[in-house]
Amino acid sequence: MIQKYYAHTVKAKPPSDWQPLEEHLRNVAEMTRLFADAFGAGDWGYLAGLWHDIGKYSDEFQQKLSIQEGSDAHIETKPGRVDHSTAGAKHASNLLKDKGKLLAYVIAGHHAGLLDGKSNDACLYNRLKKENIPDYSSCPERILSSKSLGNLPFDLNVHDPKRFGFQISFFIRMIYSCLVDADFLDTEVFMNKEKSSWRKGYPSLTELDNKLSSALNQLAKDAPKTSINKHRAAILKDCLDAAGSPQGLFSLTVPTGGGKTLSSLAFAMKHALKHGLERIIYVIPYTSIIEQNAAVFRDILGEDAVLEHHSNFEPKEEDHRSRLAPENWDAPLIVTTNVQFFESLFRSRSSRCRKIHNIANSVVILDEAQMLPVPLLKPCLEVLRELSTAYKTSIVLCTATQPALSTTETFKDGLEGVREIVSDPSKLYAEFKRVQVEKLPMISDDELAKRLNKCKQVLCIVNTRKHARLIFERIHNEKEGCYHLSALMCPAHRTATLNKIRSALLDDIPCRVVSTQLIEAGVDIDFPVVFRSLAGIDSIAQAAGRCNREGKLHEGGQVFVFSPEDGLPPGHFRQTAQTAEGVMRHHEDLLSQEAVTEYFRTLYWIQGERLDEYRILDDLAEDAINGNFPFRVVDKKFKIIEDGAESIIIPWNEEAEKIISGLRYSEYPASFARKAQRYAVQVYPKVLGSLVCAGSVECMHDQYCVLTNMDIYRDDLGLCPEDPTFHKVGNLIV
Repeated sequence: MIQKYYAHTVKAKPPSDWQPLEEHLRNVAEMTRLFADAFGAGDWGYLAGLWHDIGKYSDEFQQKLSIQEGSDAHIETKPGRVDHSTAGAKHASNLLKDKGKLLAYVIAGHHAGLLDGKSNDACLYNRLKKENIPDYSSCPERILSSKSLGNLPFDLNVHDPKRFGFQISFFIRMIYSCLVDADFLDTEVFMNKEKSSWRKGYPSLTELDNKLSSALNQLAKDAPKTSINKHRAAILKDCLDAAGSPQGLFSLTVPTGGGKTLSSLAFAMKHALKHGLERIIYVIPYTSIIEQNAAVFRDILGEDAVLEHHSNFEPKEEDHRSRLAPENWDAPLIVTTNVQFFESLFRSRSSRCRKIHNIANSVVILDEAQMLPVPLLKPCLEVLRELSTAYKTSIVLCTATQPALSTTETFKDGLEGVREIVSDPSKLYAEFKRVQVEKLPMISDDELAKRLNKCKQVLCIVNTRKHARLIFERIHNEKEGCYHLSALMCPAHRTATLNKIRSALLDDIPCRVVSTQLIEAGVDIDFPVVFRSLAGIDSIAQAAGRCNREGKLHEGGQVFVFSPEDGLPPGHFRQTAQTAEGVMRHHEDLLSQEAVTEYFRTLYWIQGERLDEYRILDDLAEDAINGNFPFRVVDKKFKIIEDGAESIIIPWNEEAEKIISGLRYSEYPASFARKAQRYAVQVYPKVLGSLVCAGSVECMHDQYCVLTNMDIYRDDLGLCPEDPTFHKVGNLIV
């Protein structure tokens, strides 16, 4: 089918038999319809697929194919390529008027990405006004005529006026995702038969549910008969009992150590089977902990059941190989990050948007939901609201410190109808209370180091990498059994260090750890004493979750919250810490549900309009009545991680060196990029530029940066570009 179509690319003249191209159009149309049926828009998908490549019926396009490499010639963004997408966009707009304009976005951008509706640059308005497009009159009337129209049950007048711009733009994104994925998959049959075959054979959710149920039963049998395990069993029962509830928004408020990872997955499995949903998407805030959760799921469910998606390496330039590389999330269980999940829903490039249609008809678990980025909170909530109301998606806000995301008098933009899964979160908090929190005054770094050195086993969490290093070096110079954790250590290095820490704790030998906040979310570790630099209450609660985690200390663990001598970092850190200080004055128990609720409501109230700091929702609403949506403007604005983070791959061990060799010598280095994630460290562009100029970093294929000077990567600290041994960079602190 598709092979016959591509066979024409080697001919010197346009083909006289257009049947292979028509087969491609109809195959893509049917597949796009199938994808869009998940949210009741199958006929929209069919027309997008049917018309997306009608411009390829032009003589100009076919002649261009004859002098270029066949497959790559289809990428419109390459220099000298023939415009074949404007034809379908103009046809849809002319035939269907307002509704056709929605399809025009989808068709015009299926290679180059979603366009802005109207701007001074390349935009849909200019594309639709374009006159000198290749003549596609050879396209059969049976494809172009109104007889091919399906039923388009989408009345633009029935949408919420306050949310109209977001709702329509989101619909366009979802249809766009369906088309892009269908087009990729149909092309993939020709481009990469082997990869196409990999997409088959996933286990069903029924099989996975049976494996999970069996594993949970075995865990219950093997677990010691402790009070903590009794409460964990009760939490699991609440999750299983709630799984039969109607689809919508849920919260799972479980204290740290309550087993929420597997309990939430058990809820999702049963809930998906009850409602005929296709997959579960587990969203985690940090790449630093995603490997841990994915490994737990694989141990129980099998290697072939879990797709782990968190690569830092995105192709800078589109080609067929890079377009086929990104996952389309068609596995039954996806483990991904906040960055991948939310940023993909606001992106304009086809490679990032391809997967998002598979979010529909699924269960999405947001682990540590309190970590949604405050400057982007309103756009994130709009995504969750729209998915749950229009795209058959159930959302679970899973956290130890449930943020006040529900609508209240002080937070009118919150979510409506969020149902709590556990029967009594406040009572559960009291039953799981295992620590006493004490607020300390401001203390110097020297005093903090003395306090840490007096403890046999202690965890100290600070707000910056610089502070973590300074405190570590103070205690490391005096005592053995000291460890450091930060994002300047590659994930594989952090994992190895965490294993050493767990062994030291288990063997009851000295273990003093200084870490940034990366240790707070999801890391299963248990200290008798924890020091936490002043931060938001959610961060303090997460730090407390690493203290007396298993409840073995009858007198309870000790958590000390201190103010650092150099003050707090500006921006979000300072705002949350100051809000926490205010709440501390009103609540004796800083971690009570009442204190947590007041904290989040106060934080959101103070932020006000800054909950959509970049005015993304306003941008989408501004000219929505005329069908103009600034997709590329929004793409640039919605960034959970600000522009500038660059990855450096560390040749930390033999496996890393093999991956680097693959990146260096492979014809298709992108296939090694995901494996390189476990050996990547993020730095600012200024730091990377200095390292490159000094010859300490090599850039391969103008994309993959590799550390070549291992003298500045230490076993105890990770990457240290500011070390005195590295004179050419100077005193850089990252």
